[in-house]
Amino acid sequence: MGEGPGAEEDREGRPFVGPAGQLLTKMLQAIQLDRQAVFITNRVKCRPPGNRNPEPEELSACFPYLKEQIRLIKPLILVALGTFAAQGLTGLDRSISALRGKSYFFQDTICIPSYHPAFLLRSPEFKRQAWEDLQEIRREYDRLTGGI
Repeated sequence: MGEGPGAEEDREGRPFVGPAGQLLTKMLQAIQLDRQAVFITNRVKCRPPGNRNPEPEELSACFPYLKEQIRLIKPLILVALGTFAAQGLTGLDRSISALRGKSYFFQDTICIPSYHPAFLLRSPEFKRQAWEDLQEIRREYDRLTGGI
């Protein structure tokens, strides 16, 4: 789960289709997960004007829909990409740097926060930490599936 749609995502009506989406696909491939095998969504469903951070009212307006998506899909793992996604799933008002590196639970589903791919494109020095998060996602996936 990302934070919200960017310009390309807003045009196409699908999450993670721009440059950040291309990086996300490579990140998933690096841990042997096919993008087609995962459900990708955003915390807010509409792009805020000027690509600003979502307002609290926008976050709360979209949250019931997100919770219902999670309930219906029943994911094995929730991966929260970026601050707003991680704060929404953990319920903690902390930066992504403070939240990543630990696991949390949301609706009885494990949640692993990590950096948003768009952030990694702007700040590649954080890719090593993101790689550590990806390895944890893979370990947890193998634990839940028996390594299938």
